[in-house]
Amino acid sequence: MSPAPEPRPSARQAAADQAAIRVLARTPAAAFRHGIVQSLPFLVVIVPFAVLFGVVATEAGLNLAQIMGFSVLVLAGASQFTAVQLLTDNAPALIVILSGLAVNLRMAMYSASLLPWLRDATPGHKAWVAYALIDQSYALSIQHYEQYPRLTIAQRLAYFGGTALVLCVPWMIATWAGATVGQAIPEGIALDFAMPITFLAMIAPMLRTPAHLAACFVAIVAALALAGLPSGLGLLIAAPLGMATGALVEIRTERKEARDAGVRD
Repeated sequence: MSPAPEPRPSARQAAADQAAIRVLARTPAAAFRHGIVQSLPFLVVIVPFAVLFGVVATEAGLNLAQIMGFSVLVLAGASQFTAVQLLTDNAPALIVILSGLAVNLRMAMYSASLLPWLRDATPGHKAWVAYALIDQSYALSIQHYEQYPRLTIAQRLAYFGGTALVLCVPWMIATWAGATVGQAIPEGIALDFAMPITFLAMIAPMLRTPAHLAACFVAIVAALALAGLPSGLGLLIAAPLGMATGALVEIRTERKEARDAGVRD
């Protein structure tokens, strides 16, 4: 009796395999350029958002050096806006610092997520990754690493560097533009559309499993329900609730798959 022929891979799988081969064959320089190219669409929202910060900070009474200090040293849009708003309200310096740290607490979660992929990086490399880690560079990098888990550490760092170059440098330049010529922008041109569009563009491609969807749903509902809490406290509560929900759904899914596999065996 002749053996049954092995199933042929689908055209889609064959194309995915060829793409993976090309990605894994890239030099670090090519990976760097790839990171640059994939980051370019985010400039549509990064630039207006940075210009808006420059305008708002100028109206709050900050001088150019102080504004650029925010965008160069802090490099975190949401916490920058929070700090400027609190400064406008004459909040104590300690409250401003703590609120900025609270808003940026998600960076600790991003760092923990990237650790398995960048564990072998040198301390120096980890330091500049930590500096350039923003929402967009994280979203692009983690998706790239998960899609191609066999990348070398040099390729991973180079790809991240490409995203950081495109996303961080224009943020600083656009902040300067907003602070110096932002007053000439007509009031009818709304720049505050950038933030929600940015997060939608980052999150939507990552909602691939029931665990992702459950985490997103719970976090949204909790954030809306707790929106009345001061200083962004609602978001700090909603984020771990969403993560815990996603983890529970993931555990239940894995257990169900294990039981199903045991039944088939």
